Amino acid sequence: MTADVEGDYVFVRYDKKIIPLARGLRRNMTPEERHLWYDFLAKYPVRFQRQKVIDRYIADFYCFEAALVVEIDGGQHYCGGSPDYDQRRTECFGKLGVEVMRFTNPEVRRSFNRVCCEIDSRIVRKLAKDIPEPPGFLRELTDS
Repeated sequence: MTADVEGDYVFVRYDKKIIPLARGLRRNMTPEERHLWYDFLAKYPVRFQRQKVIDRYIADFYCFEAALVVEIDGGQHYCGGSPDYDQRRTECFGKLGVEVMRFTNPEVRRSFNRVCCEIDSRIVRKLAKDIPEPPGFLRELTDS
């Protein structure tokens, strides 16, 4: 794992061989990833990327400005060697200064607004500044 530091920015080298896999994952997102992307992250005022290659791993969603990865875990993340693999990924991201937030598919389906509010809250805290007006449903949640 290597990174170049330039000012306040860390540029991470990545494994170019897995870019085609990341592109395929972008085209074939799970319903929960699609929901989070199209109904929240794609419109969020701080830019997110989906299926972003970082080092030798692919993050579901990545916000460079906040150094934050958002992972949506399906059932496959809880069996076999997946928990160990997820831990190694999280450790790798952590060494690069990138924080990881994890949510399960059921959380995204059943508590979508809460998931969005948690992501928004974490970004606001990490950036320690006001973010332009949030998407409509977040305003509605905070107004009620």
